[in-house]
Amino acid sequence: MATTYYQVELQKRVDEEGELVRWLFLVGVAIAALIEVIDTSITNVALPHIQGNLGATTSEAAWVVTSYSIANVITMPLAVMFGDMFGKKKYFIFSMIGFTIASVGCGLANDLTTLVLARIAQGLFGGGLLAKAQAFLFEGFPPEKQGLVQAVFGICVIVGPVVGPTLGGWLTDNYSWRWIFFINIPIGIVAVTLCQMFIPKDKERDENAPNVHIDWLGIMSLSVMLGSLQYVLEKGQDEDWFGSHVIVWCTVASIIGAIVFFWHELRTKYPAVNLRIVRFRSVAIGLLFQGVVGFVLFGINYVIPNFAQVMLGYTALQAGLLQMPSSLVTGMMFPVVGAMIGKVDARLMVVIGIVCLSISNAFLVPLTLDWGWDNFLVSSLVRGFGLVLVFLPLTIAAVGDCPPQDIQTAASLLSLVRTLGGGVGIAVLATVLTRREDFHRAVLVEKITPYGTESMNRLGQLTELFHSKGFALADAKARALAALSGQVDAQAATLAFSDIAWLLAAFTALTIPFCFLLTSGKRAANVEMH
Repeated sequence: MATTYYQVELQKRVDEEGELVRWLFLVGVAIAALIEVIDTSITNVALPHIQGNLGATTSEAAWVVTSYSIANVITMPLAVMFGDMFGKKKYFIFSMIGFTIASVGCGLANDLTTLVLARIAQGLFGGGLLAKAQAFLFEGFPPEKQGLVQAVFGICVIVGPVVGPTLGGWLTDNYSWRWIFFINIPIGIVAVTLCQMFIPKDKERDENAPNVHIDWLGIMSLSVMLGSLQYVLEKGQDEDWFGSHVIVWCTVASIIGAIVFFWHELRTKYPAVNLRIVRFRSVAIGLLFQGVVGFVLFGINYVIPNFAQVMLGYTALQAGLLQMPSSLVTGMMFPVVGAMIGKVDARLMVVIGIVCLSISNAFLVPLTLDWGWDNFLVSSLVRGFGLVLVFLPLTIAAVGDCPPQDIQTAASLLSLVRTLGGGVGIAVLATVLTRREDFHRAVLVEKITPYGTESMNRLGQLTELFHSKGFALADAKARALAALSGQVDAQAATLAFSDIAWLLAAFTALTIPFCFLLTSGKRAANVEMH
């Protein structure tokens, strides 16, 4: 069976310099992917500090996150086209250098406009890193090593969103919010150096090969579709969804962009994104499950820190540490599951993983305001195990019947759908959380009446408490009512978070039947590229 250009070139260097060359190639590519993933979430915990330092409002500061997300999803599916135009290695290293320089711009920004513009640049350069990194790993390593190699990549993708807020919280608390960007400088230099040294040079272009065509209509319609959609997902809850004219117009723009994009891309001879690969069952089902992984992963990364910080009073660092057990399990299990790829049916592993994810969310249903670190532990451990069993076999099985020349496109689409799935997950869960909190508060308030013995006893106890501290009786009653209202709000929010856990558990379980539409993954483990 034929091997790829990168496998041949790497093997030549391995024969001359040893196996270390191949693994340094892996490290360089993996580092580039990791810092891109971390930067999608590292700014979340620093927004209050950025807001205060730059004199911005809460909604203005949120653009630090939104601008990056929009730019990131636009570039992601175009990475294959840019790689074909400029050379895969050249484009990858150019993106890494641009990402690092943009990080410097973010850290030096003295006003919000400069910071947002730098974040846009960071997102545009970063969008090409994740998809190209996975494509390099598919192309650079022989089939028998793909399980382990994709396991390393999986650690970056799964652990990155968890490490981001934790690292961001630590840097912000101990140094400054600017260091969440400056930390990318030494890491970026290392990644660029390793990639320059160990990624084989781009293949010489055949003089008789046709020129690469730029699909301008495809690029523009894709940008409108994804940019508008990501804005709706990021800002919908804050702006009351379709009660906002901006959200309505962005939704319309996204729909029009989608219609033009899909119509044009399926008809043109030289598409910006080759959507025709979705005709392969493994790719289509793989994209579906990547959306589920994004929904659950980013969703739970939103729910748990939110509950811990808002309801339990945790710091950003403490909230991030709540999810570290999951990351540790993921990191330890990836090599184990990687060794099973090609030997155990991928569908079986994905089913077990989905069941574990559903159970891990169900463990969060009985949460209360008295929960501590140990109460979250079992759910975190089971979730880490489930994510490994879903992500890694799914990634390999998704390219099961995909032609070798289209695996790069498949990798970029998988990254895109996972990111969009995360955006949808956060938007849906934030909306449901608000609505269920209002619902539970209304139900609880109905039960607080002058005829309710328990509520009146509680009000009396609070009134006596404030009166004993020196407040006048009328003032003590007012404070008691305010305290009781606060307790109702806290219980309503807790019940709403419990509902979210139920929703995630049920949503995850409903995807189990689709697992059987995947390929076994055994053929995918032997896939090779030209």
